[in-house]
Amino acid sequence: MKRRDRLSLLIVISIVLLSFLFLTSCGREKKTSGVSAYDVVWDTPSRNSLGSMPLGNGDIGLNVWVEPDGDLCFYISKTDAWDENSRLVKIGKLRVSFSPGGKQELHFTRQHLDLEEGAVRIDYGDSLRLTLWVDAHHPAVCLDVEGQVPVSCTVTNEMWRTRRDTLAYILHGDVLYDGRYEHGSKEPVVVDPDSVVRGFSDRIGWYHHNARSVGPAITSEFQGIADLVLRDPILHRTFGAMVIADGKAERRSDTVLFLPAAKEHHLMAFVRTDQPASSQQWLQRVEEDIRATLAVPRDKRWEDHRRWWHAFWDRSHIFITPSQQDTSEDAFIVSRGYTLQRFITACAGRGNYPIKFNGSIFTMNFPGYPGGPDFRRWGPAYWWQNTRLPYISMCASGDYEMMQPLFRMYVDSLFTFFRERTLRYLHHEGLYLTEEMYIWGAIPLATYGWDSTFAQRKDKLQVAGYHKYEWVSGLELLHMMLDYWEHTLDTTFLKEKVLPFGNEVLLFFDRHYGVDSSGKLVMRPAQALETWWDCRDPMPELAGLYANTARLLDLDTSLTTPDERAFWRELREKLPEIPLRVEDGDTLLAPAREYRNKNNLERPEMYAVFPFRLFAVGKPHLNWARAAMEHPIGEVAHGGWAQDDIFYAYLGEAEKARKAVSERARGQDPRVRFPAFWGPNFDWTPDQDHGGVLMKAVQSMVLQTDGEKIYLLPAWPKEWNVDFRLHAPYHTTISGTYRNGTLQHLKVDPPEREKDIIFPTP
Repeated sequence: MKRRDRLSLLIVISIVLLSFLFLTSCGREKKTSGVSAYDVVWDTPSRNSLGSMPLGNGDIGLNVWVEPDGDLCFYISKTDAWDENSRLVKIGKLRVSFSPGGKQELHFTRQHLDLEEGAVRIDYGDSLRLTLWVDAHHPAVCLDVEGQVPVSCTVTNEMWRTRRDTLAYILHGDVLYDGRYEHGSKEPVVVDPDSVVRGFSDRIGWYHHNARSVGPAITSEFQGIADLVLRDPILHRTFGAMVIADGKAERRSDTVLFLPAAKEHHLMAFVRTDQPASSQQWLQRVEEDIRATLAVPRDKRWEDHRRWWHAFWDRSHIFITPSQQDTSEDAFIVSRGYTLQRFITACAGRGNYPIKFNGSIFTMNFPGYPGGPDFRRWGPAYWWQNTRLPYISMCASGDYEMMQPLFRMYVDSLFTFFRERTLRYLHHEGLYLTEEMYIWGAIPLATYGWDSTFAQRKDKLQVAGYHKYEWVSGLELLHMMLDYWEHTLDTTFLKEKVLPFGNEVLLFFDRHYGVDSSGKLVMRPAQALETWWDCRDPMPELAGLYANTARLLDLDTSLTTPDERAFWRELREKLPEIPLRVEDGDTLLAPAREYRNKNNLERPEMYAVFPFRLFAVGKPHLNWARAAMEHPIGEVAHGGWAQDDIFYAYLGEAEKARKAVSERARGQDPRVRFPAFWGPNFDWTPDQDHGGVLMKAVQSMVLQTDGEKIYLLPAWPKEWNVDFRLHAPYHTTISGTYRNGTLQHLKVDPPEREKDIIFPTP
């Protein structure tokens, strides 16, 4: 071989080797494409929990951060950790410290939220890698430690509920809140301490046991519903965690576990809630969890976990990139916000209770607030208008299993309670949902009113005017349940949940209001959301009645009875016309037929656009709704629970929708580090309403449906490219690619549904 040939061969071999080494070095991380493009990576540590990342398995959640000294810290939370004061609180906090042998030192270099794998990876140079994950199928937080050199680990349970403590103040939504007193309540609100688990030499554990219950008894007695609340869900609720290690571990104190130096460690924290349960019963069930989980090989659990997250991301996505004409960062920021919010929702969406709008299970320790990381503005109550917002995007993303906690609480658990309370308070059939509610159905006493008990009142409804006569909640939930039915075609769900619940909701309106001389309902007293307190024929309720009766009547007759259909038709014939107003010669949607006494910043007239979709792309009189958006009545809200972004999308206003979601996706709380910890807005950080609206708005820019009709890209801006996969009714999935103003790829499954796709003209 000639020298020149040998040199050429050496060059080729060198290139191949360098390419191989490069690809090998990249093997520890995935390519930044698809969902991985929105991974969050930090190369500097955080000072405290305000610099944390979220992680979870749908029920158990973590706030994860690394401090400047290299310690890994994380709060542990759970969707059903309700304490004795009926507050949803943290399980606890763990700190993990690492010490290499000899003169070795560890220096933090990277914290990486790996979305595709549902894990957080932490690197200390090339010396040490941590992989933290919450098992998608088992109640376990898993920490895998892999080092190039042996390291010892010290795990510390940093308890803050260590003694009986009195909260400095409480706020509306807390059970004992009474605004007449300086600290929010007449009597002190006392938090009981956690307890440590003793008797083990190789593990540490702790739990919180509710030996008393502040909430169900006092609210139920005061509101005259004590016999309707069949079980106290707070008393004897026990929650906590047990930390074990795979290998030798030494318990050095009640709160410290030490693992001697090794190149590999595997730690697990088993998290559990039981109610009712004694501490001994709780401990026994934790042991059962440990045995059942460890019976599955660790590698298989990790693969099953990865498989769940891969399937989750394969199920649905919206990836936005700028077109050739767009030089801004808006497309990336919106797409990242959408993706991260869906991740946050998945981390908390498969638990025993619905997602808390005011922080979910990812609250942090904001200095100056009582209770540390357990504090959340608006407390433990659920507000329907807020609670629904993390759920309104789930059908389109195919995340049906995450809707079950919402249906379980409002329908399965409280259906009979709602119906019986309606009869007791209003003396007629049907049911209504209150805007505010605890998990046992009662409303906060600050809303019901402290001055007189149920027996002393002629008017049994709440005193507070913000939603005294607001009846739209049941109609919205029914509409959401019909969406779920259309997407899943679950006949059992329709017959056992939708129809019984829906008939009672509609019966409420039929029995509650009388008719005028023309046979039309006179809907008064009434209000339009929290905004207009003195109304006749409010838009939200009226739009909900029109939308739901139409959808029920469209059901196949084999699924309903003649009596049901006759009732729906009769009620529909009683409905007054949709309220309108005229301004400068233009016809606009109105909040109500008559409306006075404005007290909030909502836009009730736009509920005919969303959620009830009477005026939207492809429907008549779209100009009435567009004019109403352009001529608001007084001040309006933006961000948080405000839904302008969604309204613009349903009105086909692509440019306005683009600007709105671009602004919303920048709504990170400036005090925190994670880019999708929105807030605090009207509620608390991370604000799930803010992210919920973002998700639904972006989806609706890509896809809207009306029965069998599928409107594709009805409000999509030409400045943005998009790759998407979304779900439509009747078991339909739609995938597509839109580039530089042209739809380049479209796949509809099943293929016969492609005939139902409509491309609206601007």
